[in-house]
Amino acid sequence: MLTPKNRLAILLHEGIRGPFGKTGLALLRYSRVPIVAVIDSQCAGQSLRALTKLERDAPVVASVSDALPLKPDTLVIGIAPPGGLLPEAWQREIETAVQAGLNIVNGLHTPLATKPQFQSLPRKGQWVWDARQEPPGLGVGSGAARSLKCKRVLTVGTDMAVGKMSTSLEMHYVCQQRGIRSKFIASGQTGIMIEGDGIALDAIRVDFASGAVEQIVMKYGVEHDILHIEGQGAFGNPASTATLPLIRGSQPTHLILVHRARQNCIRRYPHVPIPPLPVVIQVYEQMAAFGGAFEPSKVAGIALNTAELNDTEARKATEEAQRETGLPCADPVRFDAGVLVDALI
Repeated sequence: MLTPKNRLAILLHEGIRGPFGKTGLALLRYSRVPIVAVIDSQCAGQSLRALTKLERDAPVVASVSDALPLKPDTLVIGIAPPGGLLPEAWQREIETAVQAGLNIVNGLHTPLATKPQFQSLPRKGQWVWDARQEPPGLGVGSGAARSLKCKRVLTVGTDMAVGKMSTSLEMHYVCQQRGIRSKFIASGQTGIMIEGDGIALDAIRVDFASGAVEQIVMKYGVEHDILHIEGQGAFGNPASTATLPLIRGSQPTHLILVHRARQNCIRRYPHVPIPPLPVVIQVYEQMAAFGGAFEPSKVAGIALNTAELNDTEARKATEEAQRETGLPCADPVRFDAGVLVDALI
């Protein structure tokens, strides 16, 4: 687990400009642990703020060796290529970090702690954290979360990678600022790195997936007023399997629909259209109340990802989505998540 005493270097080769740097970029936005270097050979020497538009200052360097003078104690793998396999040159970067005594945080499907080269770490107290692991002692889901009195807010999406984690985090932070007993429930490796705990849903056997969600929701539900449950996947994406276990396990009282403005089809599958938002809302609400087995749940608001629009276009898209659905709508990252929290309370 990361603490504010750690000093992070984030391995982001080809991830700042490329499509596979989601983990590293999310840590740059949300991590409260000091980040002393970003490693990206394509962007070395450039301004991190100019490259990412994030309010974070850290030097961008070309290699782990170049990061060492900045005295990091932990290397976070912030990139996730297809299949989770790192190129050999990037693997050598990790080995350089280990030999220099750095801890390793790994969010890939491929575990590192069990690999022979990481079995005998050179520094006492040095560790490798594979964040994508199935928790011990899991059972099947039972719908027990329905007994909780807290609000359980699940983000659901029209596609993968539209901003479900960011929406849950932003709403969680607003709740904390208002003095509400709020908890962010991470369901993916990046959220776990940010929050310090959670479940990596895509590392859990499908029979136990809803049980794993239920277990962590029951763990925190009694002592909090609102649980913000990080969504995964999307019903409309043919590669997605994660949304239903989240609904079954969390028994949500509220849903927040997350959508990328002007996206009309699934990005990886352009032959699969995204239906109009009112139709998507209807599908999610019907599934959340199917046969009386789940907690009846309504979509309370729309979180609109407007990152690809300018400010004028973003405000117009937000107004259009609000008119189309009749629901409160906001870009919680660009503007304010308070509108969405108001819809819950």
